[in-house]
Parts: sequence; C-alpha cells; structure tokens
Amino acid sequence: MGRSRHVVRRVPAGEVRTFWAALPTEGRWLLSTVAIQTLGRGLTLPFTLIYLHEVRGFDLGLSGTLMALIAIVGLLVTGPGGALVDRYGARVILLLGIVAMIAGNVLLAFATTPAAAAVALILIGLNFGVSWPAFNALIAAVVDGDLRQQYFGINFALVNLGIGVGGVIGGLFADVDRPGTFTVIFLGDAASGLIPLALLLGPLRHVHGRAAQPEDGSAHPTVGYLQILREPAVRWLTALTFVAMFIGYGQLEAGFPGFSRQVAEVSTRTIGLAFAVNTAVIVLLQFTVLTKISGHRRTRVMIVMAVIWAGAWGLLGFSGTTPGGATAVIGVLGFMAVFALGETLLQPTVPAMSNDLASDHTRGRYNALSAGAFQGGAIAGPVVAGFLLEHDLGAVYVGLMVLGCAAIGVMALALERQVSETANGRITPTPAPLET
Repeated sequence: MGRSRHVVRRVPAGEVRTFWAALPTEGRWLLSTVAIQTLGRGLTLPFTLIYLHEVRGFDLGLSGTLMALIAIVGLLVTGPGGALVDRYGARVILLLGIVAMIAGNVLLAFATTPAAAAVALILIGLNFGVSWPAFNALIAAVVDGDLRQQYFGINFALVNLGIGVGGVIGGLFADVDRPGTFTVIFLGDAASGLIPLALLLGPLRHVHGRAAQPEDGSAHPTVGYLQILREPAVRWLTALTFVAMFIGYGQLEAGFPGFSRQVAEVSTRTIGLAFAVNTAVIVLLQFTVLTKISGHRRTRVMIVMAVIWAGAWGLLGFSGTTPGGATAVIGVLGFMAVFALGETLLQPTVPAMSNDLASDHTRGRYNALSAGAFQGGAIAGPVVAGFLLEHDLGAVYVGLMVLGCAAIGVMALALERQVSETANGRITPTPAPLET
C-alpha cells in the first residue's frame, strides 16, 4: 500500500471554512456524516428502557438489567478491541462493530423475549466497546497536530447534534400504544449504520488506520496494557478520565434527573428542556471554544473545565434550596448550560492528548484505555448517585461532585509534570508516515 504524510495546518480562529479546507479528504468524509450517523442512536437512546418495559412487558428490574448489558459488554471488549485495532487496523474493527450494531438493532426491533433482547443488547454493547477506540484511532490516522484537537471537538458537537435531533424525532414519533412505532425507530437506528458502512467500504477503503511496517522488515514490538500503564502520564490521564466520567456523564442519566426530581422537585418537562439546553450550548459554542484553547496547554484547559463543572454542581445544589419553585427550575437549567460549557473543553483535549501520547502501532490500546476509563466512570456514577439520593443525602451528593472537580484539577497539575509539551498541545508534532 502507498504511504502518505498528512500535512499539519493550523486553523485561524473563527474560520469554519478554513478548518474544513485544512482537512484531508478522508477527514471531510468522516466528519460530513457524523450527525446523520448519530441521529439513529438518538432515536432509540432515551426510549430503550421504555420499549423493554412498557412495550414488550418485561419487569422494570429485568429491563434495567438488560440495559446494563450494553455497558458491561462494552467494558469487557474494549481492551481486546484496542489490541485488535493495533493488529488489524481501525477500519476492519470498526466495520465489525458496525455490523454488530446493525444486527443488534434489527433483532431488538422484533425481540419479544428477554433472551432475544439480551442477545441484541450484547451485540450493541460489542459495537460500543470496539468502535470507540477504533473510530478515535481512525481519526488520529487521518488528522494530525492541532487540527486533530479541533477535529475531536467538532466531532463531539456533531454527535450531540445528531443525538439531540434524533431524540426529538423519536419522542414525537414513538408511542407505547402503537408498538410498531418502536420497531420503526430501532430499524431506523440500524439503517443509520449503513452510512459509515458505505464510507468504510467505499471512499475510505484505503484508510486502514494502522502503522506502516518498519522499512527494515522487522515487526513492531509487542506492547501490552500493563507496559503502557507504567507510563506516569498514561496513569494520570486514565485516572483523570475516570473521575471526569464519574462526576460528569455518569450523572447525566441517573444522578442529575434523580436530584432534579427528588430534591429540586422540578417537572419532567424541565428535565427534558435541560437536556435540550445542554445540546444547544455544545453545538453553538464548540467551535468558538476550540479557537480559544488552540495552542494552550491541555492540562490548563482541563483545570478550567474542572472549575466550570464545580460551578455547575453548585448551581444544581442551589436548585434544591427552594424545591419546586422558579429558582429550582433556573438552577436545573443553569446546571446543564454551564456543564455543557465544560464539556466543550473536555472532549477535544483528552482524546487528543491520548493519541499524541501513543505511537502509531499502539494507538488502539491507548484509546481503549481511555474508553475503559470512560465506561468505568459511567457505570460507577449512577450506582453512587442512586445510593446517596435514596438515603436523602442530596447535599452529600453535590459535595462529592464538587470534590471530584477539585480532584480533576489536582490530577491535571500532576499530569502536566509528566506529559511532554507536544502531547500537552504546545508544540505541533511532526506526523509519522501511516499505511493508508
């Protein structure tokens, strides 16, 4: 296969068209369809539990257990998935994940027994576990340097846009009194997978996402996860990612709604509006934030993010001081808006640093470690939140979240002492040749 060197081009602040022009053709293909791909996920994400319980008639406890299979399977296969990415290339593993997702959604659309639903959700979890390291590795194989950080940020905004729009469409269309509507949205989610499938088999079929073999014919050295974790920078970044997910995304689907209902006593409509506010802030501000943080140390950006998130949790705690009133509503909506601002700082920096720490032949495993930390925090977060809120410990809950923000700041400072200036976003790295 031919080898190509992608030239790193810096993007002037505020010029979206310049950013687009700076992308290689493969990067444009990947980015142009992100929102459409994730729209399918948005169709089903908020409604899977409702579908299992109210449409298929499974007990609520069983439905929750089935839903947990996605995260559990995803966590179990992330490690092997990252190693396979390094061995066979990101494109091949991503193709396998997409096929599993399509099959899982089709099966779930017609699943009438818990066993069939379990198989479907295991397939979806398989995709969730292997696609994250594979997709991030594919991006890193296509885009380099500061442009890579901006790419991760724009990709995150488009993912939120697709999921948000999909959620609105799914909410308007799905009806528990018409079970067929749920079959349609799950088939729609499956159909959305045909878009990346076509891209990887067509315009992107030459982008393997694996390192070129050394010119002397020798093989790349085998590097295991334990060896990677011996690097202090990797340990600090992995720990920081876990805590950020624990106090961040791990709370959005459980802790935040639970606190909002039980402590702040706001309506479900307010909670739904809060998620819409979150999506809007990310979509509207992400590119502006990217231009502001370009060239700054990523560890300092993480510290700013931690301060912003601490403020967001303070707003949510404030909403509980006057339950059911206008102040509670403002606090809940304000939390999601401020939290979203912090997200625009986190999402470009962590994956960009992880990929800059990695070499071309270990990128799958580095991304798998990041994904595993994310999934671990997302699993642990709801468990802790449920325990504290069930025991009426709302103040302790908010205090723990603020303490977590402080821990992120401390870990970011420790990480700064261990990470190179290049990986910290201060110096644009020289791209290595990749086999495309």
